[in-house]
Amino acid sequence: VQLQASGGGLVQAGDSLRLSCASSGLTFSIYRMAWLRQAQGKEREFVSGISRSGGNTYYADSVKGRFTISRDNAKNTVYLQMNSLKPEDTAVYYCAATGRSTWGDYNYWGQGTQVTVSS
Repeated sequence: VQLQASGGGLVQAGDSLRLSCASSGLTFSIYRMAWLRQAQGKEREFVSGISRSGGNTYYADSVKGRFTISRDNAKNTVYLQMNSLKPEDTAVYYCAATGRSTWGDYNYWGQGTQVTVSS
């Protein structure tokens, strides 16, 4: 099983980025997918999650209204559209898959992609 995250980079405050996470080796459509992030010196935190069908989405308060999660089950890929980026969004972003009903326990993790937002 592999989750390959991509799309990170260095941007300025107010810019946008779109992260992608392509999966292989798992039945993508049966997993709820999430994006988490970890800033330097801080604990990893939940950013956003999406249900198996994509019909339900979940966001941390800090990104609500700015980030949008989506998925394409035909392409085995989950996305995170990040708009109006702030310096505090700087972190390594990870995608993760869970077969459970809660967001705190994940079966598979991607390798992370760095997002750096300059002020």
